[in-house]
Amino acid sequence: MTRVSVLSDQNESHSHAGEEESESTQHQMIEIEDEDSKSPTQKTKDLEVCVPIVYGTISFWLGRKANETQTHTWTVYVRGATNEDLGVVIKKVVFQLHPSFTNARRVVESPPFVLTERGWGEFEIAISIFFHDDVCDKQLDLFHHLKLYSESEQGLSTKKPVVVESYDEIVFTDPSEEFLARVLNHPSVIVPPLPATLNLPPAPIEDVHEKKRGDTKDHPLGQWFIRFSEADELLKLAEARQQVQNYILKLRRRLSMLEGSSPTVKANVS
Repeated sequence: MTRVSVLSDQNESHSHAGEEESESTQHQMIEIEDEDSKSPTQKTKDLEVCVPIVYGTISFWLGRKANETQTHTWTVYVRGATNEDLGVVIKKVVFQLHPSFTNARRVVESPPFVLTERGWGEFEIAISIFFHDDVCDKQLDLFHHLKLYSESEQGLSTKKPVVVESYDEIVFTDPSEEFLARVLNHPSVIVPPLPATLNLPPAPIEDVHEKKRGDTKDHPLGQWFIRFSEADELLKLAEARQQVQNYILKLRRRLSMLEGSSPTVKANVS
């Protein structure tokens, strides 16, 4: 059986409205099992392919254009963590909106997997990701809360949106050789070093001139996307380490002052 593991970083959800805010959570693993009998292609053993994704929403207040039923315009999406095209892995994405919307089940069948709407209320959006046949037969279900109002005290703004994004890593264990051949050199997929004895089938040749561009590198909302990278995480760790060191230094200074002002402490130390 093939296991598709999703390493959810729900506590590594990041949000910002003008200024970034972040929260940390524990990793949780979601497993989707697929029967071998449904896959005619040969499987590779003891290999894992990782696809980093980001899903979230960006909402703008409409200002003077707002009315009782439409106060914000917002966009929900699933994108590559580095804004690369996810179409090599993902076949389609279904966004399940609040029942009050006309045609609440929205299907985006090609990348970029983006949907824009208008409304007045916050609600939970169900996001169902469907993979290509040689990737996985099971869908992946995620949930994201649409946020229209910032928790900061800056108030409503038509220029600074409310951005809420979550970073996940989809890990495909024992991928098919056909899938592996297609994504071997694709920038949105992390492929480990392959055994020298592994002979993959030839990858299909795509016409880059006819293929629709599916990345989000030049998306109109791209300036508001949060950057998720190892460098960013290392910088955050370094900042946290510096804060801890500063706190320890402050405690040592206070302890030194207490020792200098207390004869009892001096006697005990000597």
